Amino acid sequence: MSLPEARVDFPEFGKVAPAAQAALLALGKAVSDSGLERSLTELVKLRASQINGCAFCIQFHLTMARQLGVAAAKLDLVAAWHDAGIFSERECAALAWTETVTEVSQGGVSDAAYAAVRRQFSESEVVFLTVAIGAINTWNRLAVALRFTPQIPRQATGASAA
Repeated sequence: MSLPEARVDFPEFGKVAPAAQAALLALGKAVSDSGLERSLTELVKLRASQINGCAFCIQFHLTMARQLGVAAAKLDLVAAWHDAGIFSERECAALAWTETVTEVSQGGVSDAAYAAVRRQFSESEVVFLTVAIGAINTWNRLAVALRFTPQIPRQATGASAA
């Protein structure tokens, strides 16, 4: 099965909208500079990308998480984190917050959800965690709408080297 053809692929997006790309990258840098654990933010970005069905971002953030040394079992089970039993309380709080913020149209963000994330994160950390979630949701919407092509290694596609 072949991938759907990109409408505007990632490299082209950067050429067409360099200021928009720079703004989104600046959000990412702000999150990186905030002190939040990079492994945690990659799990958050992966989970939001799964919810949004963004193949490009799922592949990208799996690669980033692997490079950071995130355990394979966590990457395998992030979609079912509620039942996996291998995520820390802090990771669970971040993943729950990710789902709430990503699915905001399903009923908003309750005070109980905010209180739950605040038990694990400082006010500043919640703000930057929310920025990370907002940014990945924007990337997901761009990548899904424009059909950014995932960067899948040839061996993973079953294609033989010619």
